[in-house]
Amino acid sequence: MWNLRSKFALAAGLLATSLGVAACGHGEAGSTSSAGAVPASQASGQASGQASGQASGQPSGQASGQASGQPSGQTSAQASAQQNDAAPAGKPAEAAPPASQTGGFDGAKAYEQVAKIVSYGPRPPASEGIHHVQDYIREQLKSYGCTVDEDDFHASTPAGPVAMKNIVAKTQGTGQGIILLLTHYDSLSSVPGFVGAEDSASSDGVMLELARLLCGKKEPNSVWIAFLDGEEAFVNWDRDEDHTYGSRELAARMAVSGDLKRVKAVILADMIGQYGLAIPREGNSTKWLIDLVWKTAGRLGYGDVFVSRSETISDDHQPFLSRDVPSVDIIDWDGFQNPKYWHTAQDTLDKVSPRSVAIVGHVILETVNELQKKFH
Repeated sequence: MWNLRSKFALAAGLLATSLGVAACGHGEAGSTSSAGAVPASQASGQASGQASGQASGQPSGQASGQASGQPSGQTSAQASAQQNDAAPAGKPAEAAPPASQTGGFDGAKAYEQVAKIVSYGPRPPASEGIHHVQDYIREQLKSYGCTVDEDDFHASTPAGPVAMKNIVAKTQGTGQGIILLLTHYDSLSSVPGFVGAEDSASSDGVMLELARLLCGKKEPNSVWIAFLDGEEAFVNWDRDEDHTYGSRELAARMAVSGDLKRVKAVILADMIGQYGLAIPREGNSTKWLIDLVWKTAGRLGYGDVFVSRSETISDDHQPFLSRDVPSVDIIDWDGFQNPKYWHTAQDTLDKVSPRSVAIVGHVILETVNELQKKFH
């Protein structure tokens, strides 16, 4: 994802590019056009607005995000505290609360899923690692009784055509509405040894545990849980639409099929497992949906995690926002900047807190319940 303040370090991004370093970020940057790199997008011709939120002031470049240092709104004391927040190797410093305290969401199980995904090693698109992760996600979803759809597509990237796969678990609702949950499961290709425990295995673990709880339940609205490929850039987030390949593919495909107009809300989770978690209200997201998520978090006693400050991020929710689908991004990008773990080989399992994973899973689960009531 990309943070607005990153633009002030654009010179660093340009320098990194000139040296052949990947100058793009987590998956949020100032892309300016459609899903042209994605086959379904080409089929639908829905190029307009692919970066509507991004054009309103999205940052530029991965290196710029890295060079931005300590984001505004985070004190040096907070940064210092976070420096000591990584758990010792081998055992998490924080335990997940019992599932009885988190609405049935089992944070320990979700953390085990994070660890399993990390165990496969780096998982950039079309790699051996991601093929193992795809098999594992599919196996888990089917074991929960989910209907599983897979979309194999080839994305046109600066590195050439790349085979990608979106995996979507579906529950069957009694009505026509869809509540769409998103996470990406690929890892950054430009950093050797990058296993992406926080970015993105943490949110994958949350979504697998949500699938375990939701598949087999019949509610007014169907719940679709999409595991997206190709969120990370190959070369430079700012150029050639080099990002969010999977979400652009999914949004375009759903637009073509007519399913997109059935979507009541999109909830994206990304970078949600770190110690000292403090999730800001994402500035591009739909206000009423932000308010619902934050109100739910406050009711559950997590006001210290879902905080009141704002941060503008471009991420996998953007292709849905640009098609006027209510969407929210639950993400703590700032927290991985000080110390600088984001997009480094230090993004390892010891940086992920089972407690943080449990809290976010609990909030998303209860938000889904609130949405079921709202759109029954």
